[in-house]
Amino acid sequence: MKMKKAIALVLSTALISSVFAGCAKKGGEQGGTQPKANVKIGMVTDQGGLGDKSFNDSAYEGLKRIEKDFGVKPDVLQSKQQENYEPNLTQLGQRDDLTFAIGFLMEGSLKNVAQKMPDKKFAIIDAVVDLPNVMSITFKEEEGSFLMGVIAGKMTQTNKVGFIGGIDMPLIQKFEAGFAAGVKAVNPQAAEGLMNRKTVKYAGSFTDSNKGYELAKALYNDGCDVIYHASGAVGLGLFKAAKEMKKWAIGVDQDQAETAPDFKDVILSSMIKRVDVGTYTASKNLIEGNFKAGHMVLGLKEDGVGYAPSTKNNTPAEVIAVVDKYAQAIKDGKIVVPEKIEDVKNFTAPEVK
Repeated sequence: MKMKKAIALVLSTALISSVFAGCAKKGGEQGGTQPKANVKIGMVTDQGGLGDKSFNDSAYEGLKRIEKDFGVKPDVLQSKQQENYEPNLTQLGQRDDLTFAIGFLMEGSLKNVAQKMPDKKFAIIDAVVDLPNVMSITFKEEEGSFLMGVIAGKMTQTNKVGFIGGIDMPLIQKFEAGFAAGVKAVNPQAAEGLMNRKTVKYAGSFTDSNKGYELAKALYNDGCDVIYHASGAVGLGLFKAAKEMKKWAIGVDQDQAETAPDFKDVILSSMIKRVDVGTYTASKNLIEGNFKAGHMVLGLKEDGVGYAPSTKNNTPAEVIAVVDKYAQAIKDGKIVVPEKIEDVKNFTAPEVK
């Protein structure tokens, strides 16, 4: 256990150093033209695929930065269904030096493939595979979602807010719980529907935008005036409903006011999940000969989650100021955000100043 914690600490420290180095110079401006690295890097998408304007696209952004900085063109296979995972991972594993599995649903498939190819390196987002050739990258989604809850709790006029998730399982429940805790911190009345799950809906999918549209309309018609989603491309249906009904929506993973500009006028904020930082850092480490297996966990303190720059467009400055205070309290360890909805009922956030 001590060894695992030490590995996680080393990985997190390496990531933070890479993030700050990347911030010093943007894009390819990293001290001159980089020679093309003699490695091959692949990525298997989850079912949402490229163009989801969310999770998969964020992962791909990190690899596009790698191509710009090091000349390594990403090798991408898109999964249309879960049965594609293992064949796609096998195919890329056979021809690439590092293969990314984008999404927790690939955990079992990646474990099978990585065990068969011990000389190849792999990385997985949102799951932990404890093998000597796999880097596991997970996030404290509950922390970023808490900030979205603060925004929703402050902005609602009806004291009723909603949540739409993709598949009802522990990972997405972290978004739900963090959001409910954030709402509760600033507006306990508005959190009631979230805690009893009357204003919570799951689509059973990360791709069905029509289902997202139906669920959002039902929540808006039930009195919700702000809805946060953690549902991949399903969220595009939420945005459509919000625009039609002149209500507020909150995005996820990327700055969705930027990636889905047709809906920017109804998006209060987005919970940024820096999947791109994870894919970029693991790839850069491989190229520079520093790739290490282990578990990397990224939260607010590590700049792994946060709120979108476009938040300032529709969210008042005084609300953002409150969000920043809560964010700092989380970074300082004064607030530990619950990961499970049942724990939100006993959660009380301290007063922030």
